[in-house]
Order: sequence, then structure tokens, then C-alpha cells
Amino acid sequence: MEPEQVFAALEATWPADSTETVGPWLVRAGAGGGKRVSCASTPDEDADLQIMEDAQASLGQPALAMVRNAQPRLTDRLRAAGYGCIDPTCLYAAPAAALAQTPPPVTCFVTEWPPLEIVCEIWQAGGIGPARRAVMERAKGPKTVLMGRINDRPGAAAFLSKHDKIVMIHALEVSQERRRAGLARHMMGVAAKWALDQGADTLALAVTQGNMPANALYTSLNMSVVGNYAYWQKQ
Repeated sequence: MEPEQVFAALEATWPADSTETVGPWLVRAGAGGGKRVSCASTPDEDADLQIMEDAQASLGQPALAMVRNAQPRLTDRLRAAGYGCIDPTCLYAAPAAALAQTPPPVTCFVTEWPPLEIVCEIWQAGGIGPARRAVMERAKGPKTVLMGRINDRPGAAAFLSKHDKIVMIHALEVSQERRRAGLARHMMGVAAKWALDQGADTLALAVTQGNMPANALYTSLNMSVVGNYAYWQKQ
């Protein structure tokens, strides 16, 4: 799996409110949906930073760049210009068929879009509010919502969206009181089955390096890190 394919799926399944090409920069307007949809990125390591800063300012957004994979010259230039690195993130991927395993004794339901109220409540408790749910609404390809239950009580939610042959899983949130019971692992298996049903062959996701429990889970599922990115914000 090439990193560019996963980045394309990430962009399509978690889309900005709008995008604009300004010189060598792709600048995203996030409408309050978080850093991933409010950053600017470029393949040109010598791109003029002022162009990006002016474009972000015109949107009422802070100067925020996403550096993908190894862009050492761009990283050095951002650091020298007073930017700081935040939220380094890994992109994981695995064959959906390998993850679609026999489920443990918890239940998970594939539900239709829009999400049920109980799903919104789980997301809201985890900090995934209306602006981020609006990002999900903008996704154009096949999409669905997973709801996990344990002991007959809702305890987890996730958003799935397909692009090309990849299904991205976003906003996987397990309620605080339902954690450490295998629910997230089960959600991954059901997500993989949905991916196969949609004709996809890969399940992928993004997770910050600092989220140690999530990284441990995905590693235990034999998912591979296929790319990485970090945000650089003007201090």
C-alpha cells in the first residue's frame, strides 16, 4: 500500500469545507472541524511560507502546515520561522480480509447515516462535536456508522467512509466506562467486514503517536504504519 493512496483516502473521507490552491500550497478551510481540515500542505519543500500564512489569515485560521512523511528541508524551514511541531501522527493500514475475524462476545451494529442520537452522545463525550460531524456529512463516498454495545449498553461509535479500494475508520470513540473490554478490537473487525462488503480491500486509519493504547491495539492487529504526518503551527 503506497502512502499516497492512503493520504488520498484520508483527504476524501475526512474532507475540508473547501480547498484552494495558492501557489504550491493546498490550503484547507476547516469550518471549525479540527486541524486535519484546516491545515495547508505542499510537496514543494522550498514553498514560500508567507503565501501560506497570508492564505490562512484570509480564512481567519492560524498558520498551520501539515508535513507529510520525510520533508526535512521544509521541516527545518518551518522550525527556523518559529513554527512548533504538534500531534505527530501515524497512518496505519492492513488488508481488510485479515482483520475481518470472528467477533468476541460483544455486539456491534452497522447503522445508516445520519448517526443515531446515542452515537452523537458518545462522540460528544469524546470531544467529537457538531463541527467534526459536519466533516463526516461532507464525505461523498459510501459511508456508515458503527455502534458498539457491551452488557447490552451502547459504549462505542465509529465513522467509516470508502475511497477507491480503501475504507478509512474515523472517530473511533469508546466510552470511558466501557474501555479495556475488547470493544475497540471488535469494532475494527466489523469495520473490516463492512469494507469487504463495499468492495474495498484495505482498512486504514490515522492516530497520533501519543495515543499509546490505540497504537498498541493497531500493532497487535498486525496493521502496518504506511505513512506519517505532523502539524507545524506558528508559535
